[in-house]
Amino acid sequence: MTTPDATHAATGLPQARAYLHPLPVRIWHWLNALGFIALILTGIQLRYVDLFKLMSFETAVHVHNWIGFAVIANWFLWFFYHLASAEITNYHPDLDVKAFFARFFRQAQFYAYGMFVGEKRPHNVQPGNKFNPMQKLTYQFIMFIAVPVTFLSGLMMWDVERFKFLISAVGGIRVVNTVHVIMFIMFVAFIFVHAYMGMLGPRPSTHYKEMFTGYEEPHE
Repeated sequence: MTTPDATHAATGLPQARAYLHPLPVRIWHWLNALGFIALILTGIQLRYVDLFKLMSFETAVHVHNWIGFAVIANWFLWFFYHLASAEITNYHPDLDVKAFFARFFRQAQFYAYGMFVGEKRPHNVQPGNKFNPMQKLTYQFIMFIAVPVTFLSGLMMWDVERFKFLISAVGGIRVVNTVHVIMFIMFVAFIFVHAYMGMLGPRPSTHYKEMFTGYEEPHE
């Protein structure tokens, strides 16, 4: 099968732009980013009340809770939009595990070495196959495991009395709090890595621009 990259290379024509990010995905992305940053900032204020004075403790509690509900609602909009559209194909698991991990380690080698010496990126991005193997595995974990666990642990701490049976079932409020803090640390790390990876296009601004326009600029 001839790939778009091979076609453009053979004809000498410039590679066409690919429309990767529909408007609903772009709106969700930026709302989600702003929401998680606000949750992190208010969470830091709640956790380290004596070290930071971004706002009062009471204000931080209310802002953290309301933004948390908004982010949960936004996740459900993302979930149902993907179920109802072709976007869900980007998250489909690869059933050929051996081939998937061969591509995974090829992508890891590219990030660790290949991109610094001018190697061609190994994953050909397409609208129904946007994510390379490393991205796909990461986003599957984040969106279908880490985010729901964060939401659930946050809800349990929001209303301890209402969720007391569930809290007891998982080992008590200290366990819930520990899980929520671990998720907080993971998402802080994810945001920094995500921001860095966003600068790995032909120009540092390329991938950021794509999340406003929806179009991926040619990389070749």
